Amino acid sequence: MGLEAWVYLSVVLFAIGALTVLTRRNTIIVFMGIELMLNACNLALITFARIHGNLDAQVYALFVMVVAAAEVVIGLGIIMSIFRARRSASVDDANLLKL
Repeated sequence: MGLEAWVYLSVVLFAIGALTVLTRRNTIIVFMGIELMLNACNLALITFARIHGNLDAQVYALFVMVVAAAEVVIGLGIIMSIFRARRSASVDDANLLKL
């Protein structure tokens, strides 16, 4: 598999994640779309690091993984709080910050 194919794969994964975020109403599914977009960015960063032969992009990919892990912790906490208060995981029900 050539390096261009990896870039195309990351673009396709990012597009699927963006489409998921824009079209779905369930917060867990939207959350999974965001994670898919972050992983597509990681794949592109690793591919570009391989093309250029340096490790700078791999450091950025590691940083993105740390941010994704923090996002999971905070996001799931917020989703659980909204679900307990409203008994729904819909994005439309979470339009107000006041619970």
